Amino acid sequence: MTDRSPTAGGPTAGGERAPRSGGADMPAAVARRRRVVAAAVAGAGVVGLVYLAGHDPHDPGVAMPRCPIRHLTGLDCPACGTLRATHSLLHARWATAARDNGFVLACAPLLGGLLARQARAVAAGRHAPVPPRVAYGLGAAALAWMALRNLPFWPA
Repeated sequence: MTDRSPTAGGPTAGGERAPRSGGADMPAAVARRRRVVAAAVAGAGVVGLVYLAGHDPHDPGVAMPRCPIRHLTGLDCPACGTLRATHSLLHARWATAARDNGFVLACAPLLGGLLARQARAVAAGRHAPVPPRVAYGLGAAALAWMALRNLPFWPA
């Protein structure tokens, strides 16, 4: 019978498996690679926030990425306005952030929690998939938000 306790993951000295912490174990090399990628993504996020803090996306002359959905369809996607909202939050302009993208602002605690959960999983060398109910619920809410914000009577 195999030990299925949360700490049983197999040997790591030979580089075979990372310790098991409540999720599926993975090869140590894969776990290490995931930690490196996670650190690089976090670093890029910090660089992006620093740039965004100093450059106002409300100003059309500032270099910011364009939304591909809006460019192709003319419709606002669920994330349209997130850069503007984040800039407003970095400057403590809460009402402006809510106007820019209220959906992302309302989802921020959930998204932050999911990000922290994933970061802990990566640090522990395990998988932490988003629970299906959360994923489908968030997807349905995003689609509803997209439909609502593109109605003709919705305030711009």
